[in-house]
Amino acid sequence: MKTSLKRLVIDSATKFLYVGLFDGEQEVFTYFKEGNNDHSVNLMVQIEKALEETQCKISDLDEIIIGIGPGSYTGLRIGVVVAKMFGWNNNIPVKTISSLALMASSYEGETLILSEIDARRGNSFLGLYQNQNDSIVQVGEEELTNLEAFQKQIKEPFTVISNGKPNIQKVLRSTLLREVKDIHTVNPNYLRLTEAERNLL
Repeated sequence: MKTSLKRLVIDSATKFLYVGLFDGEQEVFTYFKEGNNDHSVNLMVQIEKALEETQCKISDLDEIIIGIGPGSYTGLRIGVVVAKMFGWNNNIPVKTISSLALMASSYEGETLILSEIDARRGNSFLGLYQNQNDSIVQVGEEELTNLEAFQKQIKEPFTVISNGKPNIQKVLRSTLLREVKDIHTVNPNYLRLTEAERNLL
């Protein structure tokens, strides 16, 4: 049994694109940069670069971790589709995690962490997290609601995080990763109806 798993981590749910390649908990390649509506182009470019620079093949991967949102419909869908494609075509196990949790993992402070992604129309995708024993835990359910109204309900000191490079070491030590049993069931978490679905209703 391998003692050090090779993992590809992808998150394209926000305006920042993240691609990380790990050997165990060691980060051997990372890309974290704000995009310009170009995640669909840069995602595959950075994955190919990661594999080339580390002399790793897709078939060498033991696991793929994908941020499933909530977030931008187009960007989020791109990352999920790529993860599903690689997982299905190469028989690679896939795990999912909230993109809000990935964002929260970037914060090293002791206060509660309020991860926030702008959802427009005065609302935000929100999730409360906290650092705990070199890991990260979720506090309550994620919501799509008004940021100011949500903040007024929090009774403890907190820090708002709107972007940040994920700390995958903390994520790997957490209980927030979800193993995918059927790759075809992996879908983005939009926390709301898409515009097409709203128009249909």
